[in-house]
Amino acid sequence: MRQPRLSSVIERRLLVNYRVARDAAARLLPEPLRPHLVHGYAVAGICLLRLGSVRPTWAPKAVGLRSENAAHRIAVEWDGPHGVETGVYIPRRDTASRLNAWAGGRAFPGEHGRADFEVHETPGQVHVAFATRDGDTRVDTTVEVSDELRGSELFADLAEASRFFQGGTKGFSATRSGRHLDGMELHTDAWHVEAGRVRSVASSFFDDADRFPLGSATLDCALVMRNVPAHWTPLPVVPVNRGAQLAN
Repeated sequence: MRQPRLSSVIERRLLVNYRVARDAAARLLPEPLRPHLVHGYAVAGICLLRLGSVRPTWAPKAVGLRSENAAHRIAVEWDGPHGVETGVYIPRRDTASRLNAWAGGRAFPGEHGRADFEVHETPGQVHVAFATRDGDTRVDTTVEVSDELRGSELFADLAEASRFFQGGTKGFSATRSGRHLDGMELHTDAWHVEAGRVRSVASSFFDDADRFPLGSATLDCALVMRNVPAHWTPLPVVPVNRGAQLAN
């Protein structure tokens, strides 16, 4: 099936970011991906995403759908045909939408698990919690919007953080078969993020000592994106094996 380009509005995108020991991140990546390092650290995190007006690019906005979604991400790089390229590897996607869970990996790239979300938002604060239906993954975080990025060891300021994540708009998702990665690329002419201050966070993924030994994954910073129009383009499926190549 030919997968369509999708249009949407990113109503809210909350990125909670961790600095991770290189070896710990590398163990989670399939070839040919490797960690994209910042000051010697890998960069990983949770993307808590509410999309609105989601529809094929040819469809009117009025028929678009809305959903709460989550993705665990690791910033990666690989050798493309024209040099080193950057993006993210997504070991797990989850959604509150039954349609997204059915269509992911079929009508559009990216298999999704089902999850139940709890969301409370004000102009100055975002609280998102979710638990997956299979009992594997739980997240609970509260982030306040801030006038500047403080306390990060990865990024000197908000502008530097924004540039880093703007350069990682290609996402490659794990699939149940384990034989390939699904790819999707985000496009927007209205990229804009705000700094966040994490008030609390719990993550069964990053708190798992078997996955991240003590001290190998440390909360670093948060970013908030709101009301940004965007469209999404499928990327070619990538085989997972030695010598596989990622290309545009």
